[in-house]
Amino acid sequence: MKPKVYIETSVVSYLTARPAKDLVLAGHQVATRDFWDKLPQYDVYISELVLLEVGQGDPSAAAARLEVLNGFQELEIDDVCKALAKILIADKAVPAQYPEDALHIAVAAVYAVDTIVTWNFKHMNNPATRLLIRRSVEAQGYRCPELCSPDEFLGEDDE
Repeated sequence: MKPKVYIETSVVSYLTARPAKDLVLAGHQVATRDFWDKLPQYDVYISELVLLEVGQGDPSAAAARLEVLNGFQELEIDDVCKALAKILIADKAVPAQYPEDALHIAVAAVYAVDTIVTWNFKHMNNPATRLLIRRSVEAQGYRCPELCSPDEFLGEDDE
């Protein structure tokens, strides 16, 4: 059985964006492409929320983002997911003004996904929020998915 990976919207945005001139952003893009190349080793999931988010904005950019998601398994956002997202917000694990972030986490937790891969360091993938998220999710009886960036997911390259 392959590990389950949930791709959050920010990863798709980095994958399909024009090459960045900023060195940090360019590094994120390279790490995202390297991560994307490894996806056949995993069971990869998205949600209808990811499709909604990547479909917004410039029509040609949105089409490119949607195209790279073809073939991934889509997880349904049901009432259980919505309820867990509300709890994440009530517990202040995710700021109330970012309900979509809470929903990404809730979907992955409800469907027992192993890892959420995201570039969202502000509301999802940082030490303070990861701890709050873990406590909130586990208090509801779910196993909390690991939250990491594509480069964290890949680890060190020994080559």
